[in-house]
Amino acid sequence: MNDMEAKIKRINELYHKSKSEGLTEAEKDEQTRLRQDYIASVRGNLRTQLDRIDIVDADGTISNLKERREAAAEKNRSTEKDHV
Repeated sequence: MNDMEAKIKRINELYHKSKSEGLTEAEKDEQTRLRQDYIASVRGNLRTQLDRIDIVDADGTISNLKERREAAAEKNRSTEKDHV
């Protein structure tokens, strides 16, 4: 069992315990931390998958989604500097 599988198992254990008998403050904190770790992992995995996608524009040019995102972020940063 890898680390994420162990975290998911523990999240589920804490969920079931919360429904049956309640959680201590320490367990609530652990549950929150584990859920945040899980969400961060899912978002990271999704970002990695999206970054590998190539887009074919109407004119036939191919661009990578990650490169588009980075270019848009750079444009936003430079636009924010102009407004400050």
